[in-house]
Amino acid sequence: MRVVLAVVALLLVAGCSGSREADTSASVSTDPAVVQTGSGTLRGVVAPGHRLFAGIPYAAPPVGALRWQDPEPAPPWDAVLDATAFGPRCMQDLTGDIELGRQTDEDCLSLNVWTPPVSEDRAPKPVMVWIHGGSFVAGSGGIYDSRRLVSRGDVVVVTLNYRLGALGFLAHPALGPPGAVGNYGLADQQAALRWVRDNIANFGGDPGKVTVAGESAGGMSVCDHLVAPGSEGLFGAAVVMSGPCQAQLALPAAQDRSVAYAADLGCGDPESAAECLRALPANKLRTPIWYYGIGDDQLSGPVTGTAALPTDPVAAFGEGKAAKVPVLMGTTRDEWTLFVALQRIRDGRDYTPEEYPRLLSDTFGPDAAAVAQRYPLSDFPNVALAYAATVTDGVLACPGKRWARELAADENVYFYEFNDRNAPAPDPLKALPFPVGASHSLELRYLFDVGGASPPDPAQVELGNQMVDYWASFVKTGSPGGDWSVVSDGVMSLQPKGSRMIDDFGATHRCEFWDGLQ
Repeated sequence: MRVVLAVVALLLVAGCSGSREADTSASVSTDPAVVQTGSGTLRGVVAPGHRLFAGIPYAAPPVGALRWQDPEPAPPWDAVLDATAFGPRCMQDLTGDIELGRQTDEDCLSLNVWTPPVSEDRAPKPVMVWIHGGSFVAGSGGIYDSRRLVSRGDVVVVTLNYRLGALGFLAHPALGPPGAVGNYGLADQQAALRWVRDNIANFGGDPGKVTVAGESAGGMSVCDHLVAPGSEGLFGAAVVMSGPCQAQLALPAAQDRSVAYAADLGCGDPESAAECLRALPANKLRTPIWYYGIGDDQLSGPVTGTAALPTDPVAAFGEGKAAKVPVLMGTTRDEWTLFVALQRIRDGRDYTPEEYPRLLSDTFGPDAAAVAQRYPLSDFPNVALAYAATVTDGVLACPGKRWARELAADENVYFYEFNDRNAPAPDPLKALPFPVGASHSLELRYLFDVGGASPPDPAQVELGNQMVDYWASFVKTGSPGGDWSVVSDGVMSLQPKGSRMIDDFGATHRCEFWDGLQ
């Protein structure tokens, strides 16, 4: 799973960079590039089809005594703030990083507001708040160019940074009262949502019409917000794209992991651990909090059983305890091919048939034998695609459909599958001896301009336009419109040759088998 860092290196390209200087000559007026916020005035960019206000501080720098604390309000500024360049990314491991060397910093809690041009009617626009992926250890809001969503979709889009890795999710018991540690990155996201509630009207957005959305770790974050007490009332709809909503870590294991991590950094004394950790240079904390001899090799991320996230989201879904809001949720047809592809690129070799039982055992534990029987190697061209199919179906596709059905008990829920198996992909993925198909994250290029792949063909351009229309309709109305039906009536298959509702999703992904393993 550590190969997730390479996902960012392969798939995510930097937005832009630049200096941030105060402009003392500008004044608040009808200038569409100038906006007043609760902390001060800022000047952004007016471009054809959109406006962009980048690098806006939404919280105080989480440094010094504020390291591993919930975010505090952003301090006010007097001069007009330059909001023409994205702020630094939050601290992250730079292994394989190709975001053009764009700065990382512990002072990173900023967001970016993309809006349509100012119109004569000045009617407030619905808002989508986008939470980036990257397994809670990498990524940034600045790489999601939202101009197509705001110009074609006529909505406001907010992208944001939040604390990652150790700085975002360390759950060392010395850092706070019992049950109040970890989840600092989740608290950052909540602070950004509060900022949107309090400020977005000045950008032409409607604070009463906010959708929280995200992909991968961002999608998992949205699952958390659906059940987190501190997120209540901050949004009225949700979009979960390829979100592993079951991947949180329970507090006891998170604390054990965090104690081992701190000890490895020389902060093993429980009495002085908090002071020791806060005195460390930020560069010492770039490495994610991997397990240290505790269970499987899992990722940093949100912690359940805490004040911020008392309940496991999946359990809450089943008990009808999630926020009662419309939900748009879905997966890609071939989610896990990306990860087996990255493993092959890293190791320079293919999986062997002898490795298949170990791969299944590492992933599915006591269910491995049943999975091997249901997914025999004879059904697939090679081990990589066999293993990818098991994780695609058993970890993302079928659980996602099940969660959608559970959430649909209280509100309208719409489920999709991105199924362009020739989706544009970075060159290294196209040079493999097996196809990656409609893999994890490849649908993002159909909504955002993130670059890094060959241009789409005309049919894919049209699918992108259709997806923008669907997502924008959902942000505006709580329904994607078009020919969509709610999840109980099928799945929307998004494909270049004509998106349509299908009823064979469960059969394709063998969901009866996976649901029986619960």
